[in-house]
Amino acid sequence: MKLSFTTLTTAAGLFGLLFQLSATAAESPINSIAAIVNDEVITTQQLNTQISTIKKQIRDQNTRVPPDGILRKQVLEREIIKKVQLQLAQNTGIRVDDNDLAETLTRIAGQNKLNLREFKNTLEQDGYKFSAFREDIRGEMILARLRQREVNNRVNISEQEIENFLSTQATQGNIDDEFDVFHILISSPEAASSEQIAATQKKAQKVLKLLDDGANFNQTAISYSDGQKALEGGALGWRKAGQLPTLFSRIIASMKPGEHSGLIRSPSGFHIIQLKDKRSGKKHMVTQTKARHILISPNELTTEIDVINRLRNLRERILSGGDFAEIAKLHSEDRGSAALGGDLGWVSPGQMVPQFEAAMDSLGANEVSEPFQSQFGWHIVQVSERRDLDNSKDFTTNKARELIRQRKISETTETWLRQLREEAFVDIKITL
Repeated sequence: MKLSFTTLTTAAGLFGLLFQLSATAAESPINSIAAIVNDEVITTQQLNTQISTIKKQIRDQNTRVPPDGILRKQVLEREIIKKVQLQLAQNTGIRVDDNDLAETLTRIAGQNKLNLREFKNTLEQDGYKFSAFREDIRGEMILARLRQREVNNRVNISEQEIENFLSTQATQGNIDDEFDVFHILISSPEAASSEQIAATQKKAQKVLKLLDDGANFNQTAISYSDGQKALEGGALGWRKAGQLPTLFSRIIASMKPGEHSGLIRSPSGFHIIQLKDKRSGKKHMVTQTKARHILISPNELTTEIDVINRLRNLRERILSGGDFAEIAKLHSEDRGSAALGGDLGWVSPGQMVPQFEAAMDSLGANEVSEPFQSQFGWHIVQVSERRDLDNSKDFTTNKARELIRQRKISETTETWLRQLREEAFVDIKITL
């Protein structure tokens, strides 16, 4: 049985999860040190296992695998960055206990329509150690929690940023337009000297010339990019303009599919982006419901059965021609809406509690529900009419806030990882 790696990633809900499994191949008789990272080591066996996994991923993308020397350098750098993060997490008390890990593994198995035992057996039949996979998932969960604490929780969005974003977006097209973007970064050290910047720019110009001369962007990214997605061919995936770094979003809107940019300077170094494709975002249509209700709650003197029978009697009166508004004014305990004849106005999806929304959504126009319960008590509800609306202001504002947040998280994560790498003691013991 072939397990769904994409589904595994979604089920685990982990930031940047790369599905890396340790093969059960026999251990090499010589397992030397590839690199020392602070007070820990990365062995050549660990490195070679990851290289084998990455090679398979690259081939699965129908992309030519770069020379071993280039791939070894890229994979080792990724392992160094991961090791530094795990060390920080351990030193600052971030842990994933066995219960949390078991819940995540059960969700992953469930996404593959297997129970945990079946999932374990399937992995091992495919040649993977379940114990190694289990610890890989624990590591990814730790990294997710670390980044949540160090980056995500520190990102704040001001109202002025939202206003500026919406103003800019108005000139660039639909807020939901999406771009399939690929990225190459030629990085420079933090606080780089003018000589270091010049050397980085010279290297970036050579990479740009390769692309100008027709080199495959994915292959070039795998071979030369210092970006987090280098080993995925630089693929950032489908992004809305607001999710991209500001430097990119200003350029991408004017590019045509298949084009790559020139050099884009940032504090991180020099970037090149490619627009593979573009698709127009669908207009956000929301179905609103105009509804009114009657609420009655049990109390010390009125049992739940009494409340249900009373609402059933009121419903019969309404169905027999009674005025819903007048009955609601007399009987509903929701005093805010009772004064309006039970009127709740136009209700958008997600605005009401789930039980109420489910009952309301099941009704046709002018239909009155049977009594149903929510956390507030027992209700009957009537739907007057429905309407479809395009992009409400609240939706657009909330969408803008989320896009800005995702963009800032991406930018902040890149800077944070670069600082961690530069502050770590790293001694590479192998020839690259």
